[in-house]
Formats: sequence, C-alpha cells, structure tokens
Amino acid sequence: MRVLITCPPMYALKDKIEQNFLRYGIDVIFPNIVQTMKESQLIEIIHEFDGWIIGDDPATRCVFEKGSKGKLKAAVKWGVGVDNVDFSACAEFGILVDHTPNMFGNEVADLAIGYLIGLARESYFIDRQVRAGYWPKNRGISLDNKVVGLIGYGDIGRQVAKRIKALGMQLVIYDPQYMQSENAHIKAEKWPDKIENCDFLIFTCSLNKYNHHMMDRKEMEQCKNGVRVINVARGALINESELICSLKNNKVHSVALDVFEIEPLPKDSYLIAHPYSILGSHNASNTVEAVERTNKIAIEKLLKFLGEN
Repeated sequence: MRVLITCPPMYALKDKIEQNFLRYGIDVIFPNIVQTMKESQLIEIIHEFDGWIIGDDPATRCVFEKGSKGKLKAAVKWGVGVDNVDFSACAEFGILVDHTPNMFGNEVADLAIGYLIGLARESYFIDRQVRAGYWPKNRGISLDNKVVGLIGYGDIGRQVAKRIKALGMQLVIYDPQYMQSENAHIKAEKWPDKIENCDFLIFTCSLNKYNHHMMDRKEMEQCKNGVRVINVARGALINESELICSLKNNKVHSVALDVFEIEPLPKDSYLIAHPYSILGSHNASNTVEAVERTNKIAIEKLLKFLGEN
C-alpha cells in the first residue's frame, strides 16, 4: 500500500513517519510542496494511493472521484480546519474520512496573544527599525481594559478568552452557537453588533459558506478608528482587498495575519509593505508538541481505516 502526505508540518518528521508506516509495509510519499498541492496535481496522482493525510489542499469532489476510481480507500485531514475537505463526496464514493479536532487550542491562542501584544506595543516594527540602525521610541497602547472582539468560541476561541481575561481586557464574543442559549455560560453578540467598541478583533472561527468575507467593507466602516485585526483562523474570513484599503486610509491601524486568501502570500501584496503589520506563514499550530500529538492521531486513524491498527 501507498500513502500520500501533503501536510507541511509533518515534513519535519519525515524519516520517523516513514519508519512508522514501513512497520506495516506501507510506502509513504511526501511531494515537494510549499503550502498545498493544486487540485490538478492531486487529480493526476491521487488514484495511485490507498490513503491520504490531507493538509490544506483542495480535497474536492473531483479529487475524491478520481481517487475512488483507483486505490484510494481512506483519508484523514491533519488539523482542525476542514473547510477544504468535501466530506459528502467521500461518503458518495465510499472513501473513509476523518479529521483531528481540538488539537491546537493552546498553541494557536499563544500566538494570537503574542500578536496582540506585538500590535499594541509595535514591538515588531521597533525590532525591524533597530536592525536597520534606527532607535525608535514608538508609543504603544496599554492593554488594561481594552476591548477585544473574539470571533469564534470553539476550542481555540475559549483558550484565547482565558488569556484575554488574564490580561485585564474586556471581551465581546461572536459565535452563533451561543446566541440563542439562555443557559450558556457566555453571552454572544450578533455579528457585527458592538464592533465599534472593539480595540482589537481576533478571528478564531472555522470557515464555512455562511461566513466567507464576514469582515468586509461594511464591517470595517463600522469599526473604531485605529482598530487592530488579528487572524489565526482562515484567510477568506476577511476581504483582504478591503482590509488593505482600510490600512491605507488608517481606519485599521495594523494587522497580524497568520493566514491569507492566497497562500503563500503574493510577493507584491501591500501587506508586506505595511510597516506596522505582522505576517505569519499559516503556522500558528506548529509547535514540537502539537505536531507530534497530531501526527500520532492522524496516523493511527489512517492505519485503522486501512485495516492495519
């Protein structure tokens, strides 16, 4: 049997993973990728594999249909986000599929708070200036009693909320799951109500067909002047072109983005030129502990599907 792995964080442990699968006589292929494979590339090869550990690749109906005409029996989505996987197509074509939920709450929350402090004190900008030979004395903003709009109250959102409260900040939570429940331990607002009160916005929710570009021109116009925006979820939650406009006219003070609408981020993006912004590489979950933990679960699930565990 052969297994395809297209999840970049797993590549650092390639030798260990290969040995793990070889115990069951399974060959593992790691294609040369930066972030994801294209749908056309997957369609060319997917039928040659019995199993697939999916990263953020377009795991579409067309891909699974081609796989079902060949050897593909099972797939596991590595990580929390599943917006790129067509689960209904797997059911239609008889392909077993699963994912690894609730893996990275602490890790992603840690990075979100690092971003928040960096934007508040402009520490990343100061670092770049000092390296260039300057000695800036930027005035940041204090965190105490500032308001954070937290979009998404799942595993990651709850971990962010714990850290926000410890910093003495106020929270406005947006999550439709909690809006209608009188017994919920939190009270969520309807997006984007009260957005004008927020000094920071932190996106931690999953992406679906209902919240694509939930942060668009209308929502940005409602924001407080100088709002700081953090996204550790999915790039398409925010209309990137409108966000760039808001940065240029100073409606948005700065952004910290680990995810983008196009990944890797195009080299000519204005976001790269904006001096006060922080840019990541879709890497919020990537710690030694989190990757090893998720690798173990993803591999175990795939081996079970393939009848080897």
